[in-house]
Amino acid sequence: MPLIYFTVTTDLNYDQRMIRICTSLVRAGLGVVLVGRKTPGSVRLSPQTFIQKRIRCLFQKGPGFYMEYNIRLFFYLLFKKQDAICAIDLDTILPAFYISKIKKVKRIYDAHELFCEMKEVVTRPKVYKWWKRIEKLTVPHFPNGYTVNGHIATEFKNMYGCNYEVIRNIASYAQPPENRSAEKYILYQGAVNEGRSFETLIPAMKLINIPLVICGNGNFYDRSLQLAKINGVEDRIAFKGMLEPGALKAFTDGAYIGITLFENNGLSNYYSLANRFFDYIQSGVPQLCVDYPVYREINEEFEVAVLITDLSAENIAAQINNLINDTDRWHAIQQNCINSAKKYNWENEEKKLICFYKNIFE
Repeated sequence: MPLIYFTVTTDLNYDQRMIRICTSLVRAGLGVVLVGRKTPGSVRLSPQTFIQKRIRCLFQKGPGFYMEYNIRLFFYLLFKKQDAICAIDLDTILPAFYISKIKKVKRIYDAHELFCEMKEVVTRPKVYKWWKRIEKLTVPHFPNGYTVNGHIATEFKNMYGCNYEVIRNIASYAQPPENRSAEKYILYQGAVNEGRSFETLIPAMKLINIPLVICGNGNFYDRSLQLAKINGVEDRIAFKGMLEPGALKAFTDGAYIGITLFENNGLSNYYSLANRFFDYIQSGVPQLCVDYPVYREINEEFEVAVLITDLSAENIAAQINNLINDTDRWHAIQQNCINSAKKYNWENEEKKLICFYKNIFE
């Protein structure tokens, strides 16, 4: 049975994408080890059908963390037996690259995004130069890989000649909840990072009469707390932090409107296909979403979202209030979510994933 090591920098309990991927591959008869990080706030690992390993670091963020984690990951992988190593995004690609060369095992790249085009990278010239150097050094030597949509796959083809598969990160199919929360609320779930429009979403809450629930953490979390205080909307926003998948699903099922907003400050955001976009669909939740290419393509097939280009606080508030007040439109979009969920689900994407890995080992 082939054994694959997947490498991430996330805390494994909260990485729904990797839980889905690893569980599917184990069911298909492959051996899987998922390696991630352990933070001071990490709780006990949730039981899974695959092996889990968390690496503890002295540094928790910044260059020190990435350097330490990659060194520790390299030596961990060096003394383990594997048939393939899959690097998840650019921040773990160096150990996967060098270990696969040393051991002559298969190497795979899972590109969830255009890493160098994220706001926190592309807006910092020195940081961008560092990561771009790593990308140019490694990615051309990863001919086997996949990403989340055709636009990103085209970018890798143009940059490095890599023909990557498209395997979208979509939630598993589920019947939408019959009864929603008695109290309507707006939900943002996912990384609370730079470039996610919190600078305008939070002030918009001054003009909206139902609360906002934010589930997640990230490099903009503390600043988001400050913005809520500065704008006097602390009583309208509930910050829940990181939640395990089951608890997060309960919040998603109960939401009235979901939020999928990104600033257009890099190709990673412009060509994004966020996990939450499909999580809202599977829970039958209409959403406010950016009018970027991949979301627009899906919305033209099934109108599951209100798409916007103007990310000002005033427009965000106006569009949310319109959806709250127009119950006929809300119900029409909700029904579209229910219909589209039968097509856009992990059960369909899983088939492509399993085929990809079986071809790797054949």
